[in-house]
Amino acid sequence: MKKYLLIAVMAIVSVAFATAQPRAIGGRLGAFDGVSYQHGFGDSNMLEVEAGWGWGGCVSDFREGHRGWYWGGHSVQAAVTYDWIDPFGATFPAMPKGEWHWYLGVGGAGGFNFHGHENNFGFVGAAGRCGVEYDFWFPLQLAIDFRPTLGAAFWNGGAGFYWDLWSAAFGLCVRYKF
Repeated sequence: MKKYLLIAVMAIVSVAFATAQPRAIGGRLGAFDGVSYQHGFGDSNMLEVEAGWGWGGCVSDFREGHRGWYWGGHSVQAAVTYDWIDPFGATFPAMPKGEWHWYLGVGGAGGFNFHGHENNFGFVGAAGRCGVEYDFWFPLQLAIDFRPTLGAAFWNGGAGFYWDLWSAAFGLCVRYKF
């Protein structure tokens, strides 16, 4: 009985390692610079995690004496999105070397914006992602994506609406696949 159990465990482990999920790590460049990590779940899903720094988004500030919208500053932030690869079955034509893919995803983002002594704020919100990537036949991946964020901003004495449709949104990613 122990022998059959050992054979079953070894078979399950070997299947798990034979179907190991692809991963990639690298950088994201643009108005938002940082590190990017992807973990695949089969051929059609991936989790992308990124953290870095960049120009801040836009926040509404309607405290007494501060009425209006503020844009800019520097921010540190992190985002996690769950992405669907080639959704709706739409794929690029076959290539002799390498592969093109596009992806859509949703997730969350948060961080802190340094906008000035009185106007620093933290933010948290929903993030989306839309992008296209090229996987070379060697372990390199290039991608261009758009990751907007909408959510809430919090600071000492108030809260407001936060949106970032530009500064952290567009990026060029270069990743090593392993």
